Amino acid sequence: MTRGRATLIGFTAVLSWALLALFTALSGDVPPFQLLAMTFSVATAIGIVGSLARGSSPLAHLRQPAPVWLLGVGGLFGYHFFYFLALRNAPAVEASLIAYLWPLLIVVFSALLPGERLRWFHVGGALLGLAGAALLVTKGQSLEIDPRYTLGYIAAGVCALTWSSYSVASRRFGHVPTDAVGGFCAAAAILAIPCHLIFETTVWPQTTIEWLAVLALGLGPVGGAFFTWDIGVKKGDIQVLGASSYAAPLLSTLVLVAAGLAPATPEVAIACVLIVGGAVLAAHRMLRRQVADPAL
Repeated sequence: MTRGRATLIGFTAVLSWALLALFTALSGDVPPFQLLAMTFSVATAIGIVGSLARGSSPLAHLRQPAPVWLLGVGGLFGYHFFYFLALRNAPAVEASLIAYLWPLLIVVFSALLPGERLRWFHVGGALLGLAGAALLVTKGQSLEIDPRYTLGYIAAGVCALTWSSYSVASRRFGHVPTDAVGGFCAAAAILAIPCHLIFETTVWPQTTIEWLAVLALGLGPVGGAFFTWDIGVKKGDIQVLGASSYAAPLLSTLVLVAAGLAPATPEVAIACVLIVGGAVLAAHRMLRRQVADPAL
């Protein structure tokens, strides 16, 4: 698989995450950890079906060293655990913005990988994307950092560190097949159950639309996307993927606007320019190489 193709496959995860807010809104009042257990179960099924379709045993991909399991389960479950913890202990605006430092951290951390070189346009593109994401999250309003929410802020920071570290460290385990992600999803689903029982009250989807939304989450944003992201970070241009990941909150906002669930505002238009401009800046060399030689 070429580097350019793997990058595009990884970017489909970003496109999928753009539907996260819409599908979550349509899923009704299912609490977060219960929803996580349900959607990760769907993701596990995707892994099983994919392995069988390729003529291999799903169990064969579970034979991985402990560090691989620690990285995979810690990344998938740890990110969501700390994200939910942040939202419980800090205002959603501040918590979301801190958590969305992960694309920038991916770009910065990627400089530690063999064969990668951090250039000014990677950082510049990521910073433009961060500025656009900040505009979307805050709606142009100022942030208020309140010491009372320190736990939530810390959890959001750990959340960003968890996903960026998982994404970059996955590159060092490039030999691990993507089918192994199905096992990580199964473990995450199991871990979500006690968290649900401790922190939440069970609420099942009440309508067909809500059930379909849960299924769609598992097939896409909180399930299938993890498989394509794994391909992207292991074999694609991880710096371009990191910077372009800021497209997720923008596209998510545009989807909500199209669905009539959010207003179209000048802030959205400005954020669009910042995020798209940042992605083009970060990826301009890759795009030029693709035009010059489509086989790359």
